[in-house]
Amino acid sequence: MPAPATSPTDGHLIEVFSSIQGEGLMVGCRQIFVRLAGCNLDCAYCDTPFAPTSDCLVEETPGSGTFRALPNPVSLPTLLTLLEDWLVRTPGVHHSLSLTGGEPLLHGKLLGNWLPELARLLPLHLETNGTLPEALAPLLPHLAFISMDLKLASVTGCPTPWDVHRRFLEVARNNPGQAKAVVGPDTAGEEIEAAARLLRETAPEWPLILQALTVDGKVAVSGRELLVLQETAARIHPPVRVIPQTHRLLGVL
Repeated sequence: MPAPATSPTDGHLIEVFSSIQGEGLMVGCRQIFVRLAGCNLDCAYCDTPFAPTSDCLVEETPGSGTFRALPNPVSLPTLLTLLEDWLVRTPGVHHSLSLTGGEPLLHGKLLGNWLPELARLLPLHLETNGTLPEALAPLLPHLAFISMDLKLASVTGCPTPWDVHRRFLEVARNNPGQAKAVVGPDTAGEEIEAAARLLRETAPEWPLILQALTVDGKVAVSGRELLVLQETAARIHPPVRVIPQTHRLLGVL
């Protein structure tokens, strides 16, 4: 459910923590993750809490896994003070700041105020479900990288929003980015062909990342099946990679 309306300078956050990026082209890079509340989708495989809460959980020390509660909504000065302290305490560690959710673009007005200040600290990496192109457009000058999910029906349990994904890519394509498709045992070659064709037509510079569904800590698609899906995509859109959720394999956030 969407987060309740707040001041355009105060945001409802779920958590702020430091970890490696476990997915896509930035895999292995250390990032600060700022998770915003609320989502406009309800994907069957999602195991990320995104409902608004009274408190935001903030790591005591970057990467410690020990958290303290910070009352919501969180003001920009409060967040900046926290992040500046982390950067002083762990110099050179963090590659970028990941804005994630839920769906961060539900907070478009908030991010319009926050991003110019956050971008002074670290390059900004947006993780999004690719369904809110109008909210994305004014934020593009502040974003260093966009990671967009292609929501395939075979894993989400809902029809793939191909038309809105196309509009999103048309807005985003001049920024560095990637399109990531979670694939499961029921993902058909036709879905992958459609995803590859969409990228070839709208954002040919963006790679397609095939990410196997993780169930109970294990990859739910065999290596052979992933190779076949990669071959299917590459016939249409050659820049395609198979990358699992590595943070799950390492047991980190």
